[in-house]
Amino acid sequence: MSQLFSVSLKRCLHEIHCNTSGASLGPEGTMSVVRLEESRERIRTELDNTVNFWLKYSHDTVHGGFFTCIGRDGKVYDELKYVWLQGRQVWMYCRLYRTMDRFRKPEILEAAKAGGAFLRKFARVSSSSGQWKCAFCLTRDGKAVKIQRTIFSECFYIMAMDELSRVTDDKDMQLEAEQMMEQIIYWVRVDSSGLGRPQLPGDFPINSMAVPMMLLCLVQQLTEGRGQEVFQKYRELGSWCVQQILQHIQRDGTAILENVSQDKTELPGCQGRLQNPGHALEAGWFLLQYSTEWGDEELQRIAIDKFMELPYQRGWDKEHGGLFYFLDVDGHCPTQLEWSMKLWWPHCEALIAFLMAYSQTKKPELLDRFFQVFEYTFSHFPDAKSGEWFGYLTQEGKLALDFKGGPFKGFFHVPRCLYMCERILDDLLANKD
Repeated sequence: MSQLFSVSLKRCLHEIHCNTSGASLGPEGTMSVVRLEESRERIRTELDNTVNFWLKYSHDTVHGGFFTCIGRDGKVYDELKYVWLQGRQVWMYCRLYRTMDRFRKPEILEAAKAGGAFLRKFARVSSSSGQWKCAFCLTRDGKAVKIQRTIFSECFYIMAMDELSRVTDDKDMQLEAEQMMEQIIYWVRVDSSGLGRPQLPGDFPINSMAVPMMLLCLVQQLTEGRGQEVFQKYRELGSWCVQQILQHIQRDGTAILENVSQDKTELPGCQGRLQNPGHALEAGWFLLQYSTEWGDEELQRIAIDKFMELPYQRGWDKEHGGLFYFLDVDGHCPTQLEWSMKLWWPHCEALIAFLMAYSQTKKPELLDRFFQVFEYTFSHFPDAKSGEWFGYLTQEGKLALDFKGGPFKGFFHVPRCLYMCERILDDLLANKD
């Protein structure tokens, strides 16, 4: 969380407790405090277990970096190393080390440094245009295997370098992160040819919500505690990201669509009708942080009403519980074969979103949402026997895939969710008396 967000959050939480603690709380309020305390304890335990799992099983002590294809019992089943997951793990280790006393351990810092060194040595590959591009995956010893024509490996490279620079005070890493950021901004806003994606005659530019979301996340990462010069450097970009995200409010404000045209209109076909409840919820709490930094009450309202309530209402499976992965806004069957599955990460985003929204607004229905998602999540995803979480369930909530890590699931969504929720709960409960 950014420094400005943290200050504003504490102010909001103080107001909450002034209005909801003590004699005015009543039996219902007392029950909520008990449930929050129980939730915090479960979250703390799960975070400790998750960190321990990855410390134990994911470190490659021979070549550096991290294994991410890890089975149920911790056994590595594929040695390929995915760059965006390498960056995420470095970022997560550093964030925990820097901001939570119980994780300020030498082994976590050394693992982060080793992961950062592996990234700096192997992740960047030179493209045909002479621009630096990050590989998508590498062999165990760092040879590039595949490059994607997207910005996301680069995004998590930036997050890793910036956060690692904060715990090591390495200014070269900070500069490297900012230089890579300039490259991404150029690809997104000026010329995307460096990504290696030719403009075909039947194709047309779209606004995919993942891109401005990720850039907004990077703006918040790079500006946190850096002072006015850096803050002003990215101010316009942050505003642009917010406006790009808001374009995804479609159907007269009744739906959040994953892809829209660059002229702010709905796209034809399956691509245009696609909804991703987890992405919308994640965008919601990104917008909520931004609204807090700027004191924008209208954006706060939009973030909650449109990017949290709408995806929750449409995305929650009323028969089996949990959030669908994809939906079609007109009720057609989505073309993504896994659309009806229940995945770990949308539930992580929902927990953050509703707890953060409650902490800022005092609205009890948002706390109810948090508890509902909490009950489903913690009764389905954690593995009580071996630790960490399963990631992929059937629509009915049965285990579909039993690995703990893969090409898309690493040390990120689960620990980030637990970390953020624990910190928000700490603040909520600190002034309960």
